[in-house]
Amino acid sequence: MSNPVATRFYVEAPLGAGATVTLTELQAHQLKNVLRLEPGGAVALFNGRDGEWLATLDSLGKRAAAARIGHRLRPQVAESDVWLLFAPIKGPRLDWIVEKAAELGASAIFPVLTRRTVVSRVNVERLRAHAVEAAEQSERLTVPPVAEPRSLADVISGWPSGRHLYVAAERRGVPALTGSMRADGAPAAILIGPEGGFEASELDRLAQTGFASLVGLGPRILRADTAAVAALAIWQALAQPPLVGPPGRDHIG
Repeated sequence: MSNPVATRFYVEAPLGAGATVTLTELQAHQLKNVLRLEPGGAVALFNGRDGEWLATLDSLGKRAAAARIGHRLRPQVAESDVWLLFAPIKGPRLDWIVEKAAELGASAIFPVLTRRTVVSRVNVERLRAHAVEAAEQSERLTVPPVAEPRSLADVISGWPSGRHLYVAAERRGVPALTGSMRADGAPAAILIGPEGGFEASELDRLAQTGFASLVGLGPRILRADTAAVAALAIWQALAQPPLVGPPGRDHIG
């Protein structure tokens, strides 16, 4: 069933018929001052676990709002399981990567610090807020978690078994991502390097792990943000993705 309500909010609280959910101050501000809704107005709520529910605003003030849950609009369904790992870049393009990754169905997002990564500090809370907004807008039923940055060496050493990693490499002679994806629907991940590219030693180490494949995204050298979106779009279009429940089934150790 499609969502008949334009306004969707992600909440942490459990959702069920008859329950009352307290919304955040930011959500109350958007409802009152941006959307100009009043008590009695309808919103859709989801929490990544219980599906999507229609709710009615019981109260709406400047700093607080509460909504009573009615009926369920959509049950929680399994989603594709592909992680995006990327070297952080400067400016608003970093926010854009996270936003588009959430829209394109990434099940988890990991900033990774490589040797040529210029950005060493990442505002993870801001990136998580962008992921929430993208999930709300795109009608996803989950919000992909955004992890704290980790070094590439830590990522490799703690990699979970059973998840294949596709490394977008600029090295000539690597096969295309389109021809490299496994057809068995196993959990996957995509790694995008920094704007200066991976160092050769990093690619050599990744190629020797046993869980990573070096792949290409076409004949051109893409900007890091373009590469992230292109790789996720290719994976979503061509892979036979596994279906998973709420995020958090496995992680980088």
